[in-house]
Amino acid sequence: MQAWKDYQAANKDRFLDELLELLRIPSVSARSEHKSDMETCAAAVKERLLQAGADKAEIVATPGHPVVYAEKMIDPSKPVVLVYGHYDVQPADPLELWHSGPFEPTIKDGKIFARGACDDKGQFYMHIKALETLMQTNSLPVNLKFIIEGEEEVGSPNLADFVKQNKELLKADVILISDTSMISMDAPSIDVGVRGLTYIEIEVTGANRDLHSGVYGGAVANPITILAKMIASLHDADNHITIPGFYDDVVEATKDERAALAQAPYNEEVYKQELGVNALWGEKGYTTNERTGIRPTLEINGIWGGYTGEGSKTVLPSKAFAKISCRLVPNQKSDKMEKLLIDHLYKIAPPSVQVKVSPHHGGDPYMTPVDSIEYKAAAKAIEATFGKAPVPVRGGGSIPITALFESELGCKVVFLGFGLDNDNLHSPNEKYDIANFYKGIETIPYFHQFYAEMKA
Repeated sequence: MQAWKDYQAANKDRFLDELLELLRIPSVSARSEHKSDMETCAAAVKERLLQAGADKAEIVATPGHPVVYAEKMIDPSKPVVLVYGHYDVQPADPLELWHSGPFEPTIKDGKIFARGACDDKGQFYMHIKALETLMQTNSLPVNLKFIIEGEEEVGSPNLADFVKQNKELLKADVILISDTSMISMDAPSIDVGVRGLTYIEIEVTGANRDLHSGVYGGAVANPITILAKMIASLHDADNHITIPGFYDDVVEATKDERAALAQAPYNEEVYKQELGVNALWGEKGYTTNERTGIRPTLEINGIWGGYTGEGSKTVLPSKAFAKISCRLVPNQKSDKMEKLLIDHLYKIAPPSVQVKVSPHHGGDPYMTPVDSIEYKAAAKAIEATFGKAPVPVRGGGSIPITALFESELGCKVVFLGFGLDNDNLHSPNEKYDIANFYKGIETIPYFHQFYAEMKA
């Protein structure tokens, strides 16, 4: 609608300034020293929702970081869209690799560089500005609810209880999430699913103290060596995961789905050049896009032990540690895969060391049916603003709460993300293209309009 475009064009500089202000708040949920920053950010989100036109907005305490809930209810006969997002961000480490301060948003070449720019402040803020657009043009076609949490980056440990305890408050017809990416502005896409997650930490202990590597080396097991061997054994020569039963529940993608995925533009040389690698690595028999979307994975997210300071110290360490995550696909269940992984690590540990495995967090995979009203409304919205139909793809990341949303609230989740895979999520120099930010604000009102029409 022209009225939407005119309002957005007249206010785009303010929209951007407001986002930059939000990005300056270091809302790192994983670190206790940022507790007050989390509260500051929640308060800012609440205030922005009220300013945009919400009738009600509140900060709800949890045993962890608070949830921000808001709503704009215009007509009980109209459908209810529940928007989900998160205001917490990943730690910015390693700081020395940032070209500018992670919480000092910098604009360069039409991109915002800051922690949380894309994941997820820039993306959930599009929905707040879309609400403002619809309110200021007197054209809101649906009832809107918002749930913006502060613990997504640590696995949403308290959101499940919040959802279960507030089913009536959160009752909706569809859940709309912008925390995913698209192929490009020239080749728009919609994630029809996200992978699940299992995350654990392993501690391997040898001797009861660090030892002199000359006196004891060769006679006592080195925990780092043992851990390295254990980790190396988790993949075979074809990069296939070796844990017994790991693939038992995997729903293999159909020929049609793989053919649709193959429609996505992909240039291997550009892909390698962008990442600075000479060759790609992955499970034999699958393309890169299949490996990052329709196949489960096992990755080492961190490994440490022994002396890592400046200079040398000939030590045989007492302990070694690693963090391991698995991305899961339908119908793999996070709790089952967690047990498989933990049991396997205990089984392959040699008697020369002691092993302790601790689970962190996880979540089940989720798929949105492409024949659903929810997906069709999103696809039509993309086509309205991009001028071409989106390609349905599977996202490689995880949003732990999505499967629970459907099971507890009884409605479908649709992903309407505007990030890009190269936005450096969870990495130094995270970015978000300003054009994508504005395009999201432009597109979201169309989703509400088309969804209301399809539900009528």
